[in-house]
Amino acid sequence: MKLKTLKKKIRRLETRLLEGPKKLAKLKGKLAALVKANAAKAKKKSTARAAGAGNKKPNSTAKSQIKAADAKGVAPKKVKRKLNLSPERREQLAAAMRARWAAKRTAEANPPDGSSSRDFAIGEAPVS
Repeated sequence: MKLKTLKKKIRRLETRLLEGPKKLAKLKGKLAALVKANAAKAKKKSTARAAGAGNKKPNSTAKSQIKAADAKGVAPKKVKRKLNLSPERREQLAAAMRARWAAKRTAEANPPDGSSSRDFAIGEAPVS
């Protein structure tokens, strides 16, 4: 049984109190035992890590780098996935992207002029 579910059950029993004190005492005992076991497990794990830290050989694989980054608390560099494209498809995509970038550059170079239909002075009324 997980710690969260035990706490939830205890909370529900305390609110009802009609189930009887035996079940409540039993669950509280289970909770205390679980907390104690988790603390012992964490202590054992930390001592094992401290003992094993000195005798590890360096490893340069991607998995070990991710694990090392997790241990340090730093996000690992995202590995860029290579697309499995044929040379023809790669060239086709490159041409499409070049066309898109060219269109974007021309649109930025000459923005649309919205004042072409308003060729009158401030005091004058537009002629229809």
